Amino acid sequence: LLLFSLTAGSLMTTKHSQTQSTLEKSLTSTSTNTPYFKAAEPTEMPSYVTKCPSNGLCSRLPPDCMTCNTNFSCIYGKPATFDCKVKPYVHCVDQNNNEQENFTVNMTCQFCWQLPTTDYVCTNSTNCMTVSCPRQRYNATCTVRDHIHCLGNRVFPKMLYCNWTGGYKWSTALALSITLGGFGADRFYLGQWREGLGKLFSFGGLGIWTLIDVLLIGVGYVGPADGSLYI
Repeated sequence: LLLFSLTAGSLMTTKHSQTQSTLEKSLTSTSTNTPYFKAAEPTEMPSYVTKCPSNGLCSRLPPDCMTCNTNFSCIYGKPATFDCKVKPYVHCVDQNNNEQENFTVNMTCQFCWQLPTTDYVCTNSTNCMTVSCPRQRYNATCTVRDHIHCLGNRVFPKMLYCNWTGGYKWSTALALSITLGGFGADRFYLGQWREGLGKLFSFGGLGIWTLIDVLLIGVGYVGPADGSLYI
């Protein structure tokens, strides 16, 4: 009986250890296998992709869609060729409708701030006096238009002349100064109420003030009270 019990206990211990070993292998195998479902990693598209037409000509892409090497041998104001490459997530083709990444772009050798005023858009200011001598300037932030290629930063500061208007017409002001200037109508029209009242109660400065205002408005020295330009 003692021998039988010892043999049975040894068999049970061996079987238990084999079962435990098999379970551990199963767990290990399960943990190392690749899961059936894997969540896709979120990818954010760059903001410039919205400006880049898909499958269009590479040479006609906006400058924000490409990266170009600076041609240091170009001469200012002369046409030059630049080697360019499309940015990631941008797809374009050549003349034969074949997809390409590297291409050349022809542009004028000049910096963005040297472009003509029609090639960029600048912020306006309504806080500067335009009717002054010398004519005043203001600090503006300018951005190059999308279809224009140039060297350097496409957003740059620039000093511009004040050029906003409040809706006053020079012809109307001059006509009022000639016809009704003795009653201060020209000054009232331009928003200069104190000068208008002075001319009204002094009968145009006995005619002298009226003649002077005709000359000053005629040459554009006297303008609207808000500092804007004539239409």
